Order: sequence, then structure tokens, then C-alpha cells
Amino acid sequence: MIIRPDSGWDLSVDDRNGQLALVVEIKRKTNVSPEWAAELRRNILARGTFPKAPYFLMVFPDKFYLWSNTEADLDRNEPTYTIDAYPILHPYFEKAGVTAEQISKESLELIISSWLGEIIHSEWLPENIDASQQWLIESGLYSALVGGKFEYEAAA
Repeated sequence: MIIRPDSGWDLSVDDRNGQLALVVEIKRKTNVSPEWAAELRRNILARGTFPKAPYFLMVFPDKFYLWSNTEADLDRNEPTYTIDAYPILHPYFEKAGVTAEQISKESLELIISSWLGEIIHSEWLPENIDASQQWLIESGLYSALVGGKFEYEAAA
């Protein structure tokens, strides 16, 4: 595991060539609109202190918002994909005995780490991917992550 204390992102993943592929921002808030998420992303990127990546994933307990090809389109407002998080996160919530409303940010971060870890170390073929995660294939994120490695924000 590589820790980059200056990253600022909750999670990030390098591709198999060691290039930053995905940055992840995790929030506990629910019922967030794509417009609200886009505004938050715009505010974060306006600071200019975070490394940029081809994929930007904003995670909420009930929704994921993914911006793809973000390096070429930094001003893109609307997310490329709006994803229902329930089919992805519900099995993890059940195992932990919590609901989307009860989950702490730290626990949600661990769950997202586990989910991304499954993709990074995946041996399942994209054809066999669950229909709720087809966006991973369509966006190219699956290919970018398989064989990659995590980077974690250092605890302050």
C-alpha cells in the first residue's frame, strides 16, 4: 500500500502501469442530486491542490456519480454516469448490520475499498459482471482498475 499524504482524496487507484487512474471522494450524505454532486466536484477541483485522474468517483451511500475522461473535460458539470449504489453496497451493509443512513464515513470508506479491491484483483470476466455494475465496463473504469493498486489518504 502506498500512502500519499498530499493526495487529499479519500481513495485513489493507480492503474497496472502505476499511473493515477481513479480518485474517489466519499460522503455520508444521501439523496444528493447530480447537480449538487457536480457543484461539490467543481468546488473541490477549483482548489487546484488535488492530483487529477481520468476517472472521478463521488460516492454516497445511495448513489455513485462517475465522471470519466476527466482530464480531457475538467469543466464537465454533469456526471458521465449516475449509479444506484444499492445493488453494490447493500450486501456490504447487510454484513455490517447497518443501513445507508447509519453508516459512518470510515465504514463506508472501508466498504468502497473492499469493493474496489475486488475489481482490482478481479478474475471474473467483464461478460460475467453483474448488470448493476455494467457501467464499469461501459466507462472503461473496469479495464483501468484491474491489476492496479490502491493509494490511501494518510490519516491526520
